[in-house]
Formats: sequence, C-alpha cells, structure tokens
Amino acid sequence: MRPPEFWNIRQGRDSAPMIRTVLRPLGALYAWGGRRRRNRTTPLDPGVPVICVGNATLGGTGKTPVTIYLLKSLRRMGVNAHGLSRGYGGQLKGPIAVNPQHTAEDVGDEPLLIARSGPVWIAAARDEGAVAAVSEGADAIIMDDGHQNPLLEKTLSLLVVDAEVGFGNGCVFPAGPLREPLDDALSRTDAVILMKPSADYDIDQHLADQLEGHVVIPAFLAAKESPPPGRLYAFAGIGRPNKFFDQLRRMGGELVEEVPFADHHTFTDTEIEGLFVLASEYNATLITTEKDHVRLPSGYRRGIHAFPVEVQFEDELTLRRLLHPIINAAASHPSKPK
Repeated sequence: MRPPEFWNIRQGRDSAPMIRTVLRPLGALYAWGGRRRRNRTTPLDPGVPVICVGNATLGGTGKTPVTIYLLKSLRRMGVNAHGLSRGYGGQLKGPIAVNPQHTAEDVGDEPLLIARSGPVWIAAARDEGAVAAVSEGADAIIMDDGHQNPLLEKTLSLLVVDAEVGFGNGCVFPAGPLREPLDDALSRTDAVILMKPSADYDIDQHLADQLEGHVVIPAFLAAKESPPPGRLYAFAGIGRPNKFFDQLRRMGGELVEEVPFADHHTFTDTEIEGLFVLASEYNATLITTEKDHVRLPSGYRRGIHAFPVEVQFEDELTLRRLLHPIINAAASHPSKPK
C-alpha cells in the first residue's frame, strides 16, 4: 500500500483532521495490542549477541543497507555473524538458510540482498530462526526489522529513521505511520540511525527535538557507481520510490520517466514487457533499485540496470564503539576456537 498524504503531515497542519480523529481510536487499539504482546512475552536469549535494526514507522527507512553494513563489518572482524529476517513477501516460513537457488517468491527480496554479504536465515518465528542460526555456528545475529518483535532478547537496538519524513503526524497506524507510540519505540532504542537523503541535508528542528537525549548517528545512502549514460527510464517498488528517483537525478542521471510501484511489488511479465516498450519509445535504459531487481522475473533481469547503493555513516566511530561489546561477546562464545 502507499501511505496516505496525511500520515506525513504534522498534527494541526494537515488537511484531513477528521480522518485522523476518526482513526485515532483504532491507533490506540493497535498500540495497546503491541504493548500487551511485548509485556506478556518472555524473550529468548539465544546465547549470542543480537543486534536489531528496526524502525518505528511503516514503510522503508533504509534498514536493509544498515543490516548489510553490519553483517559485512562484523564478519570482516572475525565475527561469524548471521542475518535474520522474517522473509516478508516470501512463501517459506522457515527457519531456513537462504541459498542461491531461492527466489524473492521463496524468501522475500531483502534476505536475498543481505545473503550476498553473509549467511542469512528467514523465520516467521524469529526466536526459532535465532536457534537455527546458533546451531550452525553463528556467534552474533543481526535482525533485519523486529524492533516491535518481543521474541528475542536484544543486545543492541538500532532505530533507523528517515530524516525527510521523520515520524510523520505522530499518530499510530492507521491514524498515522507509527507502529507504536514514539515514546515506547525510543525507550527501547540504544541509538538512532538518522538516514538523510544526501550528505548535505539539513535536519528539521522538530525531528531533532524529538530525538534529543538519544544517541543519533547521521547517515545517507551513497551510490556505488554513477548512473548509466544516456536517457534513463526509472521504476521502483520501495517504501519511498521518489528517494530513488531523486538520488539518480542528484548523481547526474538523465531521467525521462519515473514509475512508482507499491513497496515489495511483485512484477508480472506483462508489466515488465510494458516497461521495455515504453523505455524503447524514449530510447532509454530501464533502471531500478537492487531490491526491485531481485524481484524481477529472471528472464528480464539482464536487460534492466540495477543501481547499487551502500550506507555511509557521518559518525562511524560512535557506531563502532556500540559494536565493541558485541565483538567481545562473540569472541567469548563457546563455538569460537580458543
């Protein structure tokens, strides 16, 4: 689904106050259900550190690039870190390790991307996934999403926040984009990864005030390469497709058309063939995100450019300091050779 406009406009300044008022009781019920589940659940300690990369809102904020960064970094430092995902959009419930034969229809798009950097498990029950990972030698787990999931005991909770939209109108779904009341989400957060659209973006003062008193690490998604030369026909089915289109433009890409799809959209052969026809009318190259690229029917991937990005932190030293206890704990895990 695409978020309604009134989700991203602060209270008192939007054009749909009546809708928000009507939906607020449902938001309160949604918040009560989540809080009740967390209070009634005893989280499992899998015996190894768990880093949770989550968010407080519905939609994409940049969690997956952060998860990939952490997985790569820990493994470079000798930690046998494994990724853990719910496998949203996939048919398999797990726990199962992602392998090269899997498709997005099997395990979802995000696990396929993360698996390029290290072992990844998908599990509808995240505690079962953690047990499976540890049984296969994991001495640290990086959970992609799951800030609201109480099944695992978390060693480090990182909350990824989109700096452009922040927490929207501050209301809980369906009255707003929040998955839970903001104070609840921040109370369980060790550090906020504030994902900016570009390095020189100025943070809104209202958002800065909301995050006051918390460890905030600004970051942004940087392109690994320049856009292809010539005309580009761009499409994307991510949380905020315009972020992708804007980045291509900032990098000098010559966009002739931008086609947004819903987040995690499943592309059909007919849709892709239609995009090829439209792009050919402009004599343009089709381009999309890496996350969308893994969801394309395999026969079409070769003719569509995947634009790779990676997260860059403005204060990487603070993040490294947060990771030091994880590295030390992993080093003392029984599976490690002495």
